[in-house]
Amino acid sequence: MLLSHLQELIGGLYDVPVAHDVYDFLVTDRAQLPPGARGGHATEELLVAESGDGTELALSLYLDAGLLRRLAADDPLRELNAGNVEDCLTALEGVSHFVYLTWNARHDRPVSLLELEMQAEVDKFMAGHLLLRRQCPGHFPLELRRVLFERARLDPRLPPARAQLYVEASRYAARFCGHLEGALKQRRTGAPDGEVLAELRRFYRLNTHSKRAHIERTA
Repeated sequence: MLLSHLQELIGGLYDVPVAHDVYDFLVTDRAQLPPGARGGHATEELLVAESGDGTELALSLYLDAGLLRRLAADDPLRELNAGNVEDCLTALEGVSHFVYLTWNARHDRPVSLLELEMQAEVDKFMAGHLLLRRQCPGHFPLELRRVLFERARLDPRLPPARAQLYVEASRYAARFCGHLEGALKQRRTGAPDGEVLAELRRFYRLNTHSKRAHIERTA
């Protein structure tokens, strides 16, 4: 149950218990998606629909079935490596979106796309860092930030406005994760100390404007 473990990892990191299991919202066959979403190419998508009066929210998390099969055969919880890191980060992004949106919905807070994507990049960095430090305690994973922010490439099929949103989210998240990396290097173990955890949890609860202001101020 890889996705449930990733959900627990993110929820524990930010102290945001989520009442719903991601698997209850998972779709792996595009034919089961709403007609307008069936022609997409992404291996991960969070689909959201809101009722006319804004009192109800419906969502589904689409993850490609082939991606999940590959992760089942090469479990990143056992060993995160060059062969599974891309698929693992994609799954982490989907779980991050699910946790962030459902937690904010429970607290009746709106979420912007920029905020959602910025937080997902931070979640991927922190979850990947924790997995790698657990698996290789004597190694500090400097390569993780490079994989996330220096080697990542945008899908050329993205509309210009959406591509620019991803660029902005990645730019802010890269600065914040660089700041976190400096603090994490001082730890002997992979677990963040109380000060880093407190900052992460404060950041998680900020809106888009406040997230960017925090990064500008600290990173």
